[in-house]
Amino acid sequence: MDKRADFLSPGRLMALVKKEFLQIGRDSSTLLMGVVLPIILIIIMGFGMSLDVRNVPVAVVLEDSSPAARSVVSFVDGSEYFSPSYVTNMKEAEEMLMSHEVHAAILVPGDFTARLAAGEAKVQVLLNGVEAITAMSAQKYIEAAVLSRAAEEGMKQQGDAVQAGQAVLVSRVWFNDANTSTWFFVPGILMMVMTLCGVFLTAVVMAREWERGTLESIFVTPASLLEIVLAKIIPYFCVAFTGFCLCLVVGQVLYDLPMRGSLAVILFASMLYIIVALGLGLTISAVTKNQFLACQVSMLVSFLPSMMLSGFLFDLHSEPLAIQVISRIFPTTHYLQLIKSLFLAGNYWPLIVEKCVLLAGYGILFIGLAFRLTKRRVG
Repeated sequence: MDKRADFLSPGRLMALVKKEFLQIGRDSSTLLMGVVLPIILIIIMGFGMSLDVRNVPVAVVLEDSSPAARSVVSFVDGSEYFSPSYVTNMKEAEEMLMSHEVHAAILVPGDFTARLAAGEAKVQVLLNGVEAITAMSAQKYIEAAVLSRAAEEGMKQQGDAVQAGQAVLVSRVWFNDANTSTWFFVPGILMMVMTLCGVFLTAVVMAREWERGTLESIFVTPASLLEIVLAKIIPYFCVAFTGFCLCLVVGQVLYDLPMRGSLAVILFASMLYIIVALGLGLTISAVTKNQFLACQVSMLVSFLPSMMLSGFLFDLHSEPLAIQVISRIFPTTHYLQLIKSLFLAGNYWPLIVEKCVLLAGYGILFIGLAFRLTKRRVG
C-alpha cells in the first residue's frame, strides 16, 4: 500500500464519490442530521433564545469636558455592566464600532452643559446591533443612567424646581435596525449547522466504517489515499453546504435576516469553515476508529466549544480573560465573528481578510493531519 503512487484519477475519484453518495442515501440518519435537524434548530432557537450580558465594551467621547458632562457618563466607571474606553473624537469611536472592539459609543456634545441649563441637552448613543442582546441591554441601562444623572446635574444648576428629564438620549442601533436577538442568533445557528454536518457526521460515519472494516476494503483497491480522502470529503461537503443554504433561506423568509455583506464572501467563508469542520472530523475518526469514542471526542472539541465558547450563546466580553483566550483557539469563534459581521454590518475587509486567512490555515492543518494520520494507520 505504501509503495503505490498517490496520484489522482478522475474516473476512480468519481466512482468513490458516487459510492459515498449512495451510502449517504441509504443512511437516513445522515440526511436527518445534515438537513432536517439544522432547519429545526434555526426555527426553535431563532424564536426562543435571549440572554443577559456584562462587561460591555463601550467607547465614550467627551466633547464637553465640564464636570457636569463627566458626571453624566460616570456610571460606566467601575460598573459591572460596562468596560469603558475614553476616546478623543467620534471618528475613532465609530472605527472601534466597525472593528467590533466596542459594542456601544456614547457621545456627549460640546454644547451639553449650555443646553442642560435650558433643558435641551442631548446625548448620542450608537449601538452595535451585530450583538443584539448586548445592544438591547446596553440601551436600556444607558438610557436610565444618563437621564438620571442629567436630571441630577440640572437640579444642581437651577435648583429643585427643575424636573427630571433635562437631557434627551438619541439612540441609533448600527447593523441591526430591528434591534432583535433573532438576527444575533441565526448566524450562530448557521455556524452550528456546519459544525454538526462537518465534524459529527464525518467523524462518526467514518469511525463506523473503520469498525466494520469497509475502509480496509477500499484500501486494497487501486484507489490512492488522496482519492479516498477526497471521496470522503466531497459528499459531506455537499450535505453541509446544502444544510447551510436551506438555513440561509429560512433565515431570510422567517426572520427577514439582512445580508449587508457580499453573498459571494458569505458563501466563500462558509465553504472554508466546512472544509475546517470536515478536516477535524476526519482527524478524529482516524485517531479513534470507534463510533462511541468519536462521538465523545467530537462533543468535546467541536460541538461544546461552538455552543459555549464561540460567542453564540454568551457574549465573550462577559467571560473571564482565560475563557476569552481559550475561545480564540477554536475556529468556530473566528467564523462566527465573521459571519455575523457579514450579515449585519457589511463588508469590513480587514476583518474578512483576517478571519478567512485564519480559517484557511485551520483547514490546511486539519486536512493535512487527517491525511497523515490515515496514511500512518494504513501503512
